[in-house]
Amino acid sequence: MEQRYCIKFCQKLGDSQVETIRKIHTVFGDDAMGITQIKEWYNRFKDGRTSVESEPRSGRPSTCRNDQVIAKVNAVVMRDRRLTIREIAEEVGFSTFSAHSIVTEDLAMKRVSAKFVPKLLTAEQKQLRVEVSQDMLDSTNSDPDFLNTIITGDESWVYGYDPETKSQSSQWKHSSSPRPKKARQVRSNVKVMLTAFFDSRGVVHHEYAPQGQTINKEYYREVLRRLRDAVRRKRPDLWSTGNWRLHHDNAPAHSSHLIQTFLAKNQTPVLQQAPYSPDMAPCDFWLFRKLKRPLKGTRFQTREDIMAATTAELNSIPKEAFSACFQQWRHRWEKCVESQGNYFEGD
Repeated sequence: MEQRYCIKFCQKLGDSQVETIRKIHTVFGDDAMGITQIKEWYNRFKDGRTSVESEPRSGRPSTCRNDQVIAKVNAVVMRDRRLTIREIAEEVGFSTFSAHSIVTEDLAMKRVSAKFVPKLLTAEQKQLRVEVSQDMLDSTNSDPDFLNTIITGDESWVYGYDPETKSQSSQWKHSSSPRPKKARQVRSNVKVMLTAFFDSRGVVHHEYAPQGQTINKEYYREVLRRLRDAVRRKRPDLWSTGNWRLHHDNAPAHSSHLIQTFLAKNQTPVLQQAPYSPDMAPCDFWLFRKLKRPLKGTRFQTREDIMAATTAELNSIPKEAFSACFQQWRHRWEKCVESQGNYFEGD
């Protein structure tokens, strides 16, 4: 409206279309009307028009949004949730504007992408997730100190360069500023395998696999030996009573007969982990995410540089954060039971 007044003013002063366009673009910049619009309004004022208001539009009456039409749109969407607004409008027989209004306002719907999950769980797998979660909750409720006796761990790659996430690279901009750009990047080939174990008080043991070493059962057995030594040194209260439990996932190296025999021989109880459940493993849903996020976007040239930076980040995590993680774990057990074993939105 403001620009229309300016166009009218320029035309009354005797400015040409070219001069009017130049002045409008100079004053309003990126927010200026298009050249075609400016010319149209210039000619209207030249032909004697005085009002800057838009002409009233002829459109469909508001009765197109009655209960019957809304119900019809709902039936169309329920039959195929992937239909576009244009396809919905064509099938029902009215404008895309009306279809969009009904879907978003009357039906209170919004279009979302499908969420990726580790696996489409079977009924048996969901039931096992519920049973494991309920067992953990029962143990926690019967023994207030239960969470403090668990040592959980896993392995994960840490890369020499891991691109920033979209949220990390976002930045504030003015409406007149160009949108920031960045080139597509990939992870580096330089990487190290981190193995970490922690409890509600902090890190108990961590180490990096030698270059070229695969996480097989023989290597993992040696890792567990070093873990036991770390428990003896760092958690003497748990070591002296033998009152500590190991939690790890179902990776082949973890669940092999060799490892089961080793743990049984050393009288180390193992807590059950439901398959395909990274959302119920503290290393996956908390530690590795927290550890790697500050490292994203930074380039490390050597394995030694990666290990030094990773260890520094690991040591910087406060004790309170580990305790909060275990409480979050308990909350996830409750949510798993409530959702009947389905994956749920993490907190």
